Amino acid sequence: MEHGFVRVAAHAPALRVADCDFNASSVIAALADADERGVSLLALPELCLTGYTCGDLFLQDSLLRGAERALLRVADATRGKRLAAVVGVPLRQGGKLYNCAAVLCGGRVLGVVPKSCIPNYGEFYELRHFSPAPDGLCEIELGGAPVPFGADLLFCCRDLPELTFAVEICEDVWVPCPPSTRHAAAGATVIVNCSASDEAIGKAEYRRQLVSGQSARCVCGYVYANAGTGESTTDLVFSGHHLIAENGALLAESPPFSGAMAVSEIDVQKLAYERRRMNTFTAAPGRTHLAVPFEIGPHTVSLSRPVPRLPFVPAGDSERAARCDAILNIQVQGLKRRLSHSHAKTAVIGISGGLDSCLALLVAVRAVDALGLPRRDVVAVTMPCFGTTARTRNNAEELCRLLGVTLRCVDITDSVRQHFKDIGHDESDHSVTYENAQARQRTLVLMDVANQTGGLVVGTGDLSELALGWATYNGDHMSMYGVNAGVPKTLVRHIVATVASQSPDELRRVLLDILDTPVSPELLPADGGNIAQKTEDLVGPYELHDFFLYHIIRWGFSPAKVFFLAQAAFGGDYPRETLLHWLRNFYRRFFTQQFKRSCLPDGPKIGSVTLSPRGDWRMPSDACADLWQRELDALE
Repeated sequence: MEHGFVRVAAHAPALRVADCDFNASSVIAALADADERGVSLLALPELCLTGYTCGDLFLQDSLLRGAERALLRVADATRGKRLAAVVGVPLRQGGKLYNCAAVLCGGRVLGVVPKSCIPNYGEFYELRHFSPAPDGLCEIELGGAPVPFGADLLFCCRDLPELTFAVEICEDVWVPCPPSTRHAAAGATVIVNCSASDEAIGKAEYRRQLVSGQSARCVCGYVYANAGTGESTTDLVFSGHHLIAENGALLAESPPFSGAMAVSEIDVQKLAYERRRMNTFTAAPGRTHLAVPFEIGPHTVSLSRPVPRLPFVPAGDSERAARCDAILNIQVQGLKRRLSHSHAKTAVIGISGGLDSCLALLVAVRAVDALGLPRRDVVAVTMPCFGTTARTRNNAEELCRLLGVTLRCVDITDSVRQHFKDIGHDESDHSVTYENAQARQRTLVLMDVANQTGGLVVGTGDLSELALGWATYNGDHMSMYGVNAGVPKTLVRHIVATVASQSPDELRRVLLDILDTPVSPELLPADGGNIAQKTEDLVGPYELHDFFLYHIIRWGFSPAKVFFLAQAAFGGDYPRETLLHWLRNFYRRFFTQQFKRSCLPDGPKIGSVTLSPRGDWRMPSDACADLWQRELDALE
């Protein structure tokens, strides 16, 4: 259960209808297999100790006594194992029969949860045998010991406080107000569903949507174990379709009829963070849940679930292209509204031949198109100086020509030299003053051109640069509307690539060469005509920084957990010390550069991570990073 990850599993062991001894042996074998795999929570199907399809045999004393003996035998088999198991079983209580899920751990039955919603339509006729869960809580006697009995039980792990699970059974999740909704509101971070959902055409996809949707609504993990092929096929067929979801994302499933165990890790720390962040996630009034503690001991978890290297970028080609088009449209609509509202006659952009200014120019062109204005109203300004290379300048000019915008070239070399003379700076001193003087001069030019043309300056800086503070204060840091402010660098690349794939050959060629150009502010003299200053050599790879940014800001993860995830995602490509070095660098820059983010220009929110001081991220500019750095020191 390292870093809040809990390995869970869903499985349908081999089953014989009404053969409780055989079924108990199968469940015990499944327990051993799950324990060997490091599973902490195992979900098994509805009525798996008897079979769901026993029909009127459920009214036979022999079957019910056999089921209770089988349950106690399975409970004893959990002794010495580091897991909790949820097993489906019919049990009698207070003169009625209930369809139950028993929670087992440490050699005993921790609690019994009866099914709340009893279906009696279509192929289902459970009311013939079972009663709905009674209101409130009571006790049931099993093996001579009292055991909590009721729908509102919460099983709380002492080893990991964020792990609290509750149970519902099959139909419970198909109704308008599932019991899991109140369980989650009462504190359950994981829901286990013991199910016997028969297979029919289209049902598997609906089941996926149902489980994923409920996990999102409840901000929880959801472990769904479905009855398998051992059930009677007199009228129905069961496929053993198991599902594991987390906050709307499907983590694992066993394909129908595969007989496989579904295994994955649920991040309960992440779920707890999301609930703290959402002030609308509040406790359910009017219900009293009983907390049942349990212990399973510590687990060292090696992740089987994938950790995406590029969390901002969808993996599939079609999904990625659709995401890029959607982002571009948000940017366009934001700029369109700002141009219209401010009655701006032009959109003024500093164009460098790099990725960020390329994307901003593409956005501006589409914005004026949407307003029905001529593309010449986009004024692109190139401002060559000491570090400008022929490649970037040519690409900038070609891009402007192909897009049909107004292009102006303002060589700032002489004005920067005059500025050096004014402040007494030696041009051979390539310090930060040398670099920032150029960036601020370019911003001055853009602002004055906007005044000349009655326009506004469109900012080009992206989200990754804002996180790192990789911008000159009151230089490229400033604009009148920052269209890229919500787009991380790794995603900028894919948006430009998507536009390239949709463009005519000549424009595609230019866009692809821009994509091929090293990221650089070009503020130091060129090296034999080549770019001498490569951003990623100085601040680190953007794929790492975007990974850090996502997990630190979106989920509030600790340095140790971010490092753990980075090793899982990048361990094959970056040595441990390299990952730790750039993570240190990210935290240092993120804290020290907040003052630049505290006075950002307006810009559209794009995704779940944004650093606008008026929106999702509010942080004092003089906050201390010592706590985070000390945790990184401990990783040495």
